[in-house]
Order: sequence, then structure tokens, then C-alpha cells
Amino acid sequence: MANFFPSWANWLPLKLLVIASVLGAVVTGGIWYYFTPKYTNVGYMPEQPAPFSHAIHVEQLGMDCRYCHSHVEVAAHSNVPDTQTCMACHSQIKALSPKLAAVRASWENGTPVEWVRIHKAPDYVYFNHAVHVNRGISCYSCHGQINEMPVVYQAEPLSMAWCLECHREPEKFLRPPSEIYNLSWRPASAQDQLAMGAQYKKEWNVNPPVGCGGCHR
Repeated sequence: MANFFPSWANWLPLKLLVIASVLGAVVTGGIWYYFTPKYTNVGYMPEQPAPFSHAIHVEQLGMDCRYCHSHVEVAAHSNVPDTQTCMACHSQIKALSPKLAAVRASWENGTPVEWVRIHKAPDYVYFNHAVHVNRGISCYSCHGQINEMPVVYQAEPLSMAWCLECHREPEKFLRPPSEIYNLSWRPASAQDQLAMGAQYKKEWNVNPPVGCGGCHR
């Protein structure tokens, strides 16, 4: 009696197993990669045209975030300080420092300093900076302990899953308006944070979107 299956069918289960293994490895590797700091840019610290230490300006000198980032409360995007803002101080303080050569050249030539943006949402993501800071979200929540950074780096992944953690439970992150720009402020305990956050969430009618249309418009 002739064989019902052709001879090549003997290798079919092995071939299917190999294909399934390869596809499984690709999918696993892809998921693993997209959840690593390398993809989310955590720790990203590009070299800037001129060094700038938040640890000195904010922590030591006590400068408010809004002196340099003057549009954070009114604009959808936080502005990078222009050369005039820098030179308001540095035309007299460390005016001849070689570290500020790029800033002086910008001032003399009228061309902006080409700062490298670190925290920037993709073009397909809608993010309004003023809405967040005016409703109890501190600089610390997104930028980390930036007031203590000698060199700015990306402290949080800024991924969709990371954003949704706050949108789903904003009471864990809301803080008093007077402490929005105080990056060293902390609640007395986790319980105090939840109670305070729940109060602000109700008073301010904080109801962040969790659907796709909230951020992808």
C-alpha cells in the first residue's frame, strides 16, 4: 500500500517547530528591546554647545525654573532659554569663561545656540506643558531630580505606558500649587500623598484621558 503522505511531510513538524522558535525569538527580542532604557532613552545625556549645571543654578543659587523656562505656565511647550536670558547674568558673571564661548558667539552673531533637546515628545503625541504644571504636576514628575543634575539627562522613559501610570491614578502625583517648582518637596508619607492628591483631583476636576484620542490627535 502506498504512503498516504509524501516523504517531505516527515520533516514538516520539525520545520514548523523551527519557524515557531525563530518567530518567538524575534517577538521576544523586540519586546525586550522596546522596554529597555536604550529604547526609552533613560540616561540620555548629549553633549551641549555650552555646559550648564542645574545643580549650581537651581540648588546652589536658588534660581526658579521659570526664570529660564519662562513659558512653562502659559505655553504648550516649555521654551529653551534664549541667549538674552543667559547673558542677562553672564555679561558680567564669568563673562570671559571659555565654557561660555558658544553663548558669547551667539550674542555677538545674533544666531541661537544650538542646544540639543533632551525631553521632547514625538510629533504624533499631543502634550500641553501648561496644562500639567497648572494642575499640580511638578517638574520633578517628568524630569526627575533635575535641580541636582550637573549635566541634564533623561531620568524617565516618557513612554506611553509611563504616561498612563499618571493618567490612570493622578492622585499619586498631584501636589500643592506652591510646591510645583520646588523639586525637593516630598509628602510626609504615601498615605498623605494619596489623601492630598484625591482632594486636589476632586477640587480641580482632574480627569486625564486614558484613551488613544487623548494624546494622539
